[in-house]
Amino acid sequence: MKYAPSLDRLHSEAAFEVLAKAKALERKGKRVLHFEIGEPDFDTPEIVKEGAKKALDENFTHYVPSQGITELREAVCEYIEKTRNFKPTPEQVLIVPGVKPGIFYSMLALINEGDEVIYPDPGFPTYSSLVDYTNAKHVPIKLLEKNEFRMSPDDINEKITGKTRMIILNSPHNPTGSMLKKNEIKAIYKIAEDNDAYLLSDEVYSQMTYEQKHYSAAEYDNASERSILIDGFSKSFAMTGWRLGYAIGPEELIKKMTVFLINSVSCTNSFIQKAGIKALKDFDSVKKMVDKFRERRNVIVKGLNEVNGFRCIMPMGAFYTFPNITGTGKKSNELADYLLEKAGIAVLPGTAFGPGGEGYLRFSYASSIENIKEAVEKMKELL
Repeated sequence: MKYAPSLDRLHSEAAFEVLAKAKALERKGKRVLHFEIGEPDFDTPEIVKEGAKKALDENFTHYVPSQGITELREAVCEYIEKTRNFKPTPEQVLIVPGVKPGIFYSMLALINEGDEVIYPDPGFPTYSSLVDYTNAKHVPIKLLEKNEFRMSPDDINEKITGKTRMIILNSPHNPTGSMLKKNEIKAIYKIAEDNDAYLLSDEVYSQMTYEQKHYSAAEYDNASERSILIDGFSKSFAMTGWRLGYAIGPEELIKKMTVFLINSVSCTNSFIQKAGIKALKDFDSVKKMVDKFRERRNVIVKGLNEVNGFRCIMPMGAFYTFPNITGTGKKSNELADYLLEKAGIAVLPGTAFGPGGEGYLRFSYASSIENIKEAVEKMKELL
């Protein structure tokens, strides 16, 4: 078959590839400790499930407006007002089936061939994949351990040009768990404003923070001029399989993005949108989950720093650690394969998130403390 050449410009994700390898080993009887997948290991809160069940019982199972049901868009606006210091209008909100479509539609709507896109390296693989897909120019900003993996406004200033169309932010950050400080976010917004560039702010881990408060670049223009806020339900509400997210941006942009949604999925699942309304009001479940993650974070960081050849700084958000493994003398891919094959520990090489990830591994601590301690002891013995 002859495929469209553009397909070669889209890339897969290593997390699912490593998961497949790990599952294959499990089928052969090997015990595997999973630290590769970025998915909360908690059940979806009961109030959310009850919301979906009620909608089903009321036969709320038909087409709904493509932009999303009004009640959920209004609930998103109220939630953003409580968590981000501004209140968008429902016309600024697009409900999408997961966070990725919000990123995809935003970039398809705004990026032209030859435009420059600034994004973090290491960073979520979808960013660089879509830069390739849109035939734009990659402008990665290398995140440095000495700067706690925060994206530096000075580095952005050095790389920005008249061709820069978009700056992508991700705080809390995947894969490092870093968080931008308020003055850094404000400086980056000012750079975007001075250079007439768009700011795509991926905030899917916004509620998963520890010692530091989350700040959004969108509060500087209420997501009405150049900032696009992307968030969803997968991480904060343990709803990965539900596939529910939202994009908030200028009204005209949201209209254009809605056309992409119409042409791809018609509308986001109707009864799941009803469940989303319940989720946005359930702050207690989020707090309990984050408290558990904080406890696990402290255990895994302490443990990794006791492994020969490892060095790990404390992440401020999300549920990932990103230890430096250069002391082992092994490359990231080599060590990740070694740990899986020899010790049954599934992790991701830092290079799964870009060239800037060489010398690091990503551990998702969405796992029990018992599993974390077991993995640490196995690595101590192996290394």
